[in-house]
Amino acid sequence: MDFTLLLTVAVLVTGAIWLLELIWWRPARRGRLTASVEAGTTEGADPAAREKALKEPWPVEYARSFFPVLLVVLVLRSFVVEPFQIPSGSMRPTLEVGDFILVNKFAYGLRLPVLDTKVVDVGEPERGDVMVFRFPNDPSVDFIKRVVGLPGDRIRYEGKQLFVNGEPVPKTLLENGPESAPGERLLEEQLGEAPHPIYNNPRDPGPQMREITVPPGHYFTMGDNRDHSNDSRYWGFVPEQNIVGKAFAVWMHWNGGLPNFTSVRRIQ
Repeated sequence: MDFTLLLTVAVLVTGAIWLLELIWWRPARRGRLTASVEAGTTEGADPAAREKALKEPWPVEYARSFFPVLLVVLVLRSFVVEPFQIPSGSMRPTLEVGDFILVNKFAYGLRLPVLDTKVVDVGEPERGDVMVFRFPNDPSVDFIKRVVGLPGDRIRYEGKQLFVNGEPVPKTLLENGPESAPGERLLEEQLGEAPHPIYNNPRDPGPQMREITVPPGHYFTMGDNRDHSNDSRYWGFVPEQNIVGKAFAVWMHWNGGLPNFTSVRRIQ
C-alpha cells in the first residue's frame, strides 16, 4: 500500500470534515440552539443541555486534532525530506543494510504527492549523486543507486572499469577485502566532485556492457557494490518522472538489536 497515497487521503478526509464543521455543521447547531432559547424549551434553558447541543461530534473532534499533524507530515515528506531504510547491500560500502537515510525531496524539483508531477524546477541530478527513485519495472518499489550517466552521456562498463564519454573514471585501490570476502577490493572512485568508495571483486566476472547513450530525460545508475547490484546495467534507464530525491545523510543504523546513532554522517 502506498503510504503517501494513504496520507494524502487522510489529509483530504480530515480537512473536509473540519471545513464542513466550520462552514456548515457548527453554524447549524448554533442556529438550532438559538431557536430553542427563543422558544423557551428545556434545551435552551438548561446550561448542560446547551453545552451538549453545541458539542462537536466525535468525528469532528478527531479530524480537528489530526488534520494539522497529518498536513505537516505530508508537506515535509512530499516537499522537504523523507526517511528511507536501506534494505540491501547494493550500495556498500557507502550505505550498509539497516542504515536509515534522509532524502532531500526538493533537490531535483518540487513534485505533487501521489501524482508526482513536477511543479517547480529546482535542479537536476548530477553525476555522482546518490539518488532514490521508483524502480522502472515496478514503481511501487523504491531503489537507491548512484547517478553515473546523465542525458546524452555515453556509458560503458568493461573489465571492472567504468567509462563515461570514452574516458575511464579514475579509481585507486584502498585495501583488499576481509577474509570473509576473499578477492573483494575497496577502491575510491572519482565520479563527480566528491570521491566515493566502491567494492569490486576481480574473481567475479560480473556484467560487461558495451557503450550505450543515455536518452533525453533519463539517467543511468549503478550501485557502489559493483558486483552485487541490480542496476541500470540489467534493466535500463531511470526516467526523470521516477525520481524521488537526493540522499544526503545517514541518521541512524538499525539492523536488529538496539538502534545505533553513532553512524550519523553525510552521504558522498
